[in-house]
Amino acid sequence: MTKTEDAARFQLPPGSKVGIVAGGGSLPIEVADTLKRQGLAPFVLIVEGEVGPDAGLDRYEHETLALEHVGSLTATLKRHGVTHLVLAGEIRRRPRLSAMRLNFGLLSIVPLLLRALARGDDGLLKILVRGIEARGFQVVGAHEIVPDLLASEGAFGKIAPKKSDWRDIEAARAAAKAIGALDIGQAAVAIGGRAVALEGIEGTNGLLERVKDLRGHGRLAGKAGGVLVKCAKPGQEVRADLPSIGPQTVELAHAAGLSGIAVEAGRSLVMEAGRVIEAADRLGLFVIGLPAKDDVHGDRIHGA
Repeated sequence: MTKTEDAARFQLPPGSKVGIVAGGGSLPIEVADTLKRQGLAPFVLIVEGEVGPDAGLDRYEHETLALEHVGSLTATLKRHGVTHLVLAGEIRRRPRLSAMRLNFGLLSIVPLLLRALARGDDGLLKILVRGIEARGFQVVGAHEIVPDLLASEGAFGKIAPKKSDWRDIEAARAAAKAIGALDIGQAAVAIGGRAVALEGIEGTNGLLERVKDLRGHGRLAGKAGGVLVKCAKPGQEVRADLPSIGPQTVELAHAAGLSGIAVEAGRSLVMEAGRVIEAADRLGLFVIGLPAKDDVHGDRIHGA
């Protein structure tokens, strides 16, 4: 179940052309297909090594960009007439400075790049967004193009949290917000009312694999259930890295022995929602959207 009533679709001015910097996962194709249905032909810049060969993005006007050639980014976008840019999908590594191709485009962004690489993920994204907009492009959030992906409040499938699950939800949410404030991650797992695992550089899938291993090694012996919570970081750059879940998240949560998943409504993306609900109902997990708590320093989502 996604947030469709409150989220107004972003209105592109006449003559606009949307570019998509495409990382891994299904989000880039969701954005590209939505634009196509609206009669807008996107340009896709596929990040080398991040997008699988079966992603289907090559059916759109596209080029491939190695992270080490980031200095050519703006020139490539201008050559294809891009006015608005969506940063969509997971980029798992950062560019190797020693392998970067030296050109005028790179020289112009070296100070920006060095500052960005010294930050956490959200700090990097904020600097990247500001740098792109300073060069004449408008950055648009994927959720503004495809607002149906935004999570709504309440249970997605047939299963709702039990009273004991709410202790885990609150504990994991508090932990996720704490590491988010440090720009470390967006997710935490709580079992028995106590946070037991926090998301790090390995991402949510790695976090869930770690919880599975802890159960397998007996470190969580006798502790049944548990909840994964994902939520936006305080001050999140919402146009580039909203927390997301998909069918694989449900499968991994089940394999880790968890009882369910909770995300922030209006500030999280649900990829392939139908498959998420089917998997949750089949495996006996709840998936729920939580009311978003006010964040004084946070960025407001368009239409949310």
